[in-house]
Amino acid sequence: MKPTKSLSAGGMMLPARLEVRYDRAFLIDLKGLETSAMQKLYNFVFEDFFKTNQLQDLPEFQPLESSEIWYRFTIESFLISIEVTGQIIKFLRILPKPSV
Repeated sequence: MKPTKSLSAGGMMLPARLEVRYDRAFLIDLKGLETSAMQKLYNFVFEDFFKTNQLQDLPEFQPLESSEIWYRFTIESFLISIEVTGQIIKFLRILPKPSV
């Protein structure tokens, strides 16, 4: 899917011709969720994500360690990891938030 608006990662504007990919592990994680959680995350990832103006607007968005390409954010009680390289955003994994 290629939205018509630009997204930003780490203060860097990404081109309007953004390509979004989904890692096999991400799709397996999504399919393995309870039905209600799967539906919420499905709606976000395949619809609502494209309405986001900047990646920094995502809940608890932050880089993984000191990486410039791997990031994570939260949706409900799940951590979602993504890879941002040039014009490509790749959804990598969905993991339950650890309980502290």
